[in-house]
Amino acid sequence: MKILYGVQGTGNGHISRARAMARAFENHPELEIQWLFSGRPPEKLFRMEAFGEFWWREGLTFVNRKGRIDQLATVRQLHPRRLWKDIASLPVQDFDLVISDFEPVTAWAAKRHGVPSLGMGHQYAFNFPIPAPRFGWMARGIMRAFAPVQQSLGMHWHHFGHPILPPIARPHGKEESGEHILVYLPFEHHEPLVKQLGSLPYPIIAYGLPTDMKVADNIQLKAPAIEEFQQDVASARAVICNSGFELIAETLTLGKPILTRPLAGQFEQEANAMALEQLQLATVVERVDAATIRAWLDSNPAGAQIQWPDVAASIARWLAEGRRESREALVGELWRQVLPGNETERLPVGDLAE
Repeated sequence: MKILYGVQGTGNGHISRARAMARAFENHPELEIQWLFSGRPPEKLFRMEAFGEFWWREGLTFVNRKGRIDQLATVRQLHPRRLWKDIASLPVQDFDLVISDFEPVTAWAAKRHGVPSLGMGHQYAFNFPIPAPRFGWMARGIMRAFAPVQQSLGMHWHHFGHPILPPIARPHGKEESGEHILVYLPFEHHEPLVKQLGSLPYPIIAYGLPTDMKVADNIQLKAPAIEEFQQDVASARAVICNSGFELIAETLTLGKPILTRPLAGQFEQEANAMALEQLQLATVVERVDAATIRAWLDSNPAGAQIQWPDVAASIARWLAEGRRESREALVGELWRQVLPGNETERLPVGDLAE
């Protein structure tokens, strides 16, 4: 089977999930995968060896300014003619299936040419009534129209009684109890954030900030990496991040305390924050500053730990077998494998009605 697999490259979470799928596909040589990435300039993509001779298109992305979505700047940077040309010229007819990890070029090309399509990723969980803020019709419309597909495999930290998969997230690095706080806040206003972090009496390892910034002695700025980042998370005392999906899912495998601030005006992140509060998996705040961080750490927060099954391997097998098993059966099988940690017995995992 020939599969065109499109990945939204704006956030590292999508690419991290794609790397896990690439590893799973290695066990199924009968699946021929052509990868396509969009949403990030190709020169800013790194460690892409797993994807072979991947394709790139400009795609669509959102512009953020100082911790919130800038809608006007987002509209200004759109190139609708180029997008339409990329959609129209993509040779999707050469493939048996198009998979979109919320990637618009592949999804819309499949829709235009009538090629079978499958959506896979966190955003497709919002096809169901899960925790989400009362956003207007425009925000919800964008979520549904951004990368439309015929069938979807949505993912979330809980199923909420719907056919939603667990995350593709496995433990990374050697789990340790270190002293540093891992900070990943690429969408915050950098200068004020660094000033606040510098006034704290804790060692800080920060990713997602310009590495040439002048910082206090307690802060270590690191460039994007994979193995080093994973190990820094695994050995951290706690994690401070925005409310993206993948990093929090991976942090939950380690049982690290999480302090999170959703990116203002970003539907997915604000919905994630609601879910985290409802499931009691993290501490959600409106702003990240020294006082907030001190109060949180002084409260000696406990981390919730969840052992996710190997979702990527199950999806690859499901695809290789021609998707004969229903989505609901696949979902139920995976949730029954979720093993709650000491802090997550309250989660009614594994009781999904099929």
